[in-house]
Amino acid sequence: MNLQPVAPGTTVSLTDAAAAPPPDAPAKDQARVRLEQLGRRMEELQDALYAERTRALLVVLQGRDTSGKDGAIRKVFGRINPQGLELASFKAPTATELAHDFLWRVHKVVPARGAVGVFNRSHYEDVLAVRVHRLVPEAVWRPRYELINQFEHLLTQTGTTVLKFFLHISRAEQRERLLARLEEPEKVWKFSAGDLGERKLWDAYTEAYEEVLARTSTREAPWYVVPADKKYLRDLLIAEVVTQTLERMDPRYPAAPEGLEAFRRELG
Repeated sequence: MNLQPVAPGTTVSLTDAAAAPPPDAPAKDQARVRLEQLGRRMEELQDALYAERTRALLVVLQGRDTSGKDGAIRKVFGRINPQGLELASFKAPTATELAHDFLWRVHKVVPARGAVGVFNRSHYEDVLAVRVHRLVPEAVWRPRYELINQFEHLLTQTGTTVLKFFLHISRAEQRERLLARLEEPEKVWKFSAGDLGERKLWDAYTEAYEEVLARTSTREAPWYVVPADKKYLRDLLIAEVVTQTLERMDPRYPAAPEGLEAFRRELG
């Protein structure tokens, strides 16, 4: 199956059914084999991108609590050379960050030329959590859609390709994952009472995400809605799009320096 970007201006309905694997989804074993193949290819392409050092790729991961942002980073980008991978995670802004415009903390961690950058949450929190929790008036957050589009246009015009993924899980699946956090020692540290409060705002977040997708999926910086109830499918779909994008970017190793024969003779 091929994941298609959200067409600009399209209204997306984030139903629970849309979080389930589609009928043409591969079996789990097939998906794992394919993910390994994609990982090797992504590793090759990222190595050339790092050597080329003229462009960058930014991958934005958004989703509700337990949607699998951390897991996707490990599974999809685990083979990439750490030298060429830049990760940024966005939590509640600090006092210093709040003293600047909302994009200040984001722009300074955009990946450098030659790097693949991954945002775990992002600048979209300022039209999602800020909206749902009414942290600022609508007159403040609503103009941010266009500011975000302008910001991403700037990135694409200066050599950064932008991909954005919404990891879409159902309400029932989130319940199961929250229960798992309470039962498993290696996951309980992730649980917060605040997760339950956010879950009560499910419908408000759905409305906010649907507007984000409609207003900020552009041809330059598209959104992809990833059915994420099955983790193996989530990882595969993201890897497919990232690999295809790197292949379209077609990074090339720099040409060998002049005087190669002289260097060889000098080395004996």
